[in-house]
Amino acid sequence: MKKKDIYIWACDFKDYTGEGNLGRLFVKELKSKYKFRVFLNSRINLNNPYISIFKGIIFCWRQYLNKKKVCYLNYLPFWNFTIFLLLPPKTILGPITGGAAYLDTGIKNIFIRGFLFPIFYKFSELLLIFRDTELIFSTKLLKKYLSSTTIKKSKFNYVIKNFKFKKKRKKSIDFLIYYKKHKNKVSFFPTNLIYKLIKNGFKINIVGDNLDIPSVKNYGYISRNKMSYLQSITKYTLSSGENFLSLFIIECISHHVKVISNCKEKFDEPFIVKNTINLNFKKNINLKKLIN
Repeated sequence: MKKKDIYIWACDFKDYTGEGNLGRLFVKELKSKYKFRVFLNSRINLNNPYISIFKGIIFCWRQYLNKKKVCYLNYLPFWNFTIFLLLPPKTILGPITGGAAYLDTGIKNIFIRGFLFPIFYKFSELLLIFRDTELIFSTKLLKKYLSSTTIKKSKFNYVIKNFKFKKKRKKSIDFLIYYKKHKNKVSFFPTNLIYKLIKNGFKINIVGDNLDIPSVKNYGYISRNKMSYLQSITKYTLSSGENFLSLFIIECISHHVKVISNCKEKFDEPFIVKNTINLNFKKNINLKKLIN
């Protein structure tokens, strides 16, 4: 049987970003499930991804009007209902992202994330009800905002769908931590805890954006292969709470890295429970005794 073509718009297909790697996982499954040839059309300006969103919508409409199968792969935050409103019918949607957690760090942040976002979530949900497509959420953080009808047609925790442990290696790195200069993520980032770890003699390694703290080693954005290697020789990492089920954290666990977290979310998966140390980051704790 002749294979069908599917045209995919990827806002990010890099192998060193969370969105890019999540998209790669989805494409791998798409190719396996549908046996389509996949055309990737990445046009991202990482400093302004919203421009890429509307370029992607136009791209999908062009292919749809030419009677092609289309997929909008990533950068699908659930609050951005305009994407779900404007995409052509029968568009395959990649994993939907977004988290419910935020800190009360100012009136503007409270208004946007505490008041506007839940309204936008409802707009998105109403629009998605009319789309004949399976809804895949990268985590379950948004499940509490959804109706029972939407939950029935949805799949959650996509990031751990194909989880498996990798071969255990000798550990030589104390901490490997992902840092992203994103307003909501920065507000959760446990900077004070990192100072305490350094004071207790632990070596801190940062991937992603550079963290300007003395004694910290910054790797910057690195390839997935290098990231995988560093994770394989790492003992611990930190999860700051806004999204425990990030791809970075899941891949750390797959490499037998213990996750120190202040996340209040409860998980049933044994591999998460076994490899997580829950702490209150604000309390004074004998870190050396606890960790060693």
